[in-house]
Amino acid sequence: MLQAVLQAALRPTGNKPLDGIVAQRAAEITAGATTDVDKVRAIYAWIVAHCCRNLDTPGCGPGDTVATLTSAGLGGKCADLNGLFVALARASGVPARDIYGIRVAPSEFGFKQLGANSAAISGAQHCRAEVWLSAYGWVAMDPADVLKVMRAETETWIKDPTDPVVTQVNDALFGNWEGNWVGYNTAEDVTLQGTDHALPFLMYPQGEIAGQRLDELDAGAFVYEITTA
Repeated sequence: MLQAVLQAALRPTGNKPLDGIVAQRAAEITAGATTDVDKVRAIYAWIVAHCCRNLDTPGCGPGDTVATLTSAGLGGKCADLNGLFVALARASGVPARDIYGIRVAPSEFGFKQLGANSAAISGAQHCRAEVWLSAYGWVAMDPADVLKVMRAETETWIKDPTDPVVTQVNDALFGNWEGNWVGYNTAEDVTLQGTDHALPFLMYPQGEIAGQRLDELDAGAFVYEITTA
């Protein structure tokens, strides 16, 4: 059972091809790394140092790894940035997976950007990442939230990962998650019953009326509400 799970966490998906630019960048980032921990640490540090949160990206982003790697500024949101982390880990031979879920409580770091700050959480979706490290098992990672703090927590875009505002969360989210979030699933390339198209991942409510897909990113027009006590 475990081997099947790990094999699945090493496979390419529609959003995460493991050849071409993904393989090339993974090899560059992990050059000289001799252990799975060294590889993952190098990938995490590279994403925090080189990527950014793009405030104009809708929702959590499409999660298209190649598009993120070839975009100006290497920008995106959590599905793009943690998805890139996962793809680079897989391309480096380290099992990894995204977990799609939603924030349900404030952040203990005190950062507004990292928590659900009211009972209305219809727009609080967030994906996180895990890697399988041989000495530890599944280990939590979230470089995307580090980049969220850097880009959106203060009025000034923080571009230095060693900035005092950033260092605590940068250190903490290598190997940990905050417990203010609930994960739904790890599925990718999902075809829902009664549809003829695949979703790259399942994190937002989905709906169709008379064959027309509803916009899952527009909770008001879709008329759904997610709340937490």
